[in-house]
Amino acid sequence: MSMIGLVGKPNVGKSTMFTALTEKDAEIGNYPFTTIEPNKGVAYLTKECPCKELGVKCNPRNSKCIDGIRYIPVEVIDVAGLVPKAYEGRGMGNKFLDDLRKADALILVVDASGRTDKEGNIGEGDPIEDVKFLLNEIDMWIYKILTRNWDRLSRRAQQEKNIVKVLKEQLSGLNIKEEDIKEAIRDFDESPIKWKDEDLLLLAKRLRLISKPIIIAANKADLPEAKKNIERMKKEFKEYIIVPTSAEIELALKRAEKAGLIKRIFREGKEDFIILDESKLTNEMRKAFEYIKNFLEKYGSTGVREVLNRAYFDLLNMIVVYPVEDENRFSDKQGNVLPDAYLMKKGSTARDLAYKIHTDLGEGFIYAIDARRKIRVGADYELKDNDIIKIVSAR
Repeated sequence: MSMIGLVGKPNVGKSTMFTALTEKDAEIGNYPFTTIEPNKGVAYLTKECPCKELGVKCNPRNSKCIDGIRYIPVEVIDVAGLVPKAYEGRGMGNKFLDDLRKADALILVVDASGRTDKEGNIGEGDPIEDVKFLLNEIDMWIYKILTRNWDRLSRRAQQEKNIVKVLKEQLSGLNIKEEDIKEAIRDFDESPIKWKDEDLLLLAKRLRLISKPIIIAANKADLPEAKKNIERMKKEFKEYIIVPTSAEIELALKRAEKAGLIKRIFREGKEDFIILDESKLTNEMRKAFEYIKNFLEKYGSTGVREVLNRAYFDLLNMIVVYPVEDENRFSDKQGNVLPDAYLMKKGSTARDLAYKIHTDLGEGFIYAIDARRKIRVGADYELKDNDIIKIVSAR
């Protein structure tokens, strides 16, 4: 299962974001280091299911479908808040950063209202400086892993004439592929013993961009100071996707729906809700729902579902593919219609899908069938988003 990491200063709403995403309770508090051990849970990407278009009733196995929306599970990890010089071990920073090793991407949660200081205490802060500090912490964490015993490593790489292999071993656990390392060092001197400290810092930054791509959740966007700060952030960090979020509002809506007070409505990327029984509401509840309505009208959504979806579909360039065994009924052998939804990287082929389902299918691959068009496609056929594919294999 793919994994996304939540990272940020203490007290910016990470644990609230985690709970809102996963519906799994995490300790929430307005003081630093509420989270010590990482919280892990399952969140769901959301996408229109092909069942609507095909006019069929699906029977999901590895995901779920509600009102024509497919919910695809991914793992979320929430680590303790990072303070300045966490990469040096301050505030148990090395441990917290190491908890993120297996994450495919990171959601950088920032207090867009600027109401938390550098240490994560209630006070005056600047979300732009927070983003810069957090990016630097992650860069320096990778730099420290990269440069551990560097003199010995660089000499070995020089002797073996294989710097990529040596770097891959050194960075094992960070999910970095050989081709990514080659791309990161493309303009470096061929002799690693000549690399200077600034070269290694640059390499750490490039490796972070490749192995731990980042999307920014501008959290607490409902607070009055947030709007101006979000505009500033978008100007300062043009190369990053920035999504205004309110984890607190998302959590409140989820809990209100679970209690039977409201029904949430999602249409064309926007969300709203209707109150099911006005008689159950107190005056405080009415005021709270009015506040939430105003926020949704302003931003279109709480941003929590959006930031997760964009992390996978925009940042990681993933698509969703539905493998089937019966291309006419769009089902598996047991008759389950559109049983599985697989996340695949854009550019993946039919053979890649076969291997992802099972090694034997990949090794015995003969051809695939595009179930929509009822045509054969070869091993090199590039998968498209929402494809329904049957694999024909000799095994």
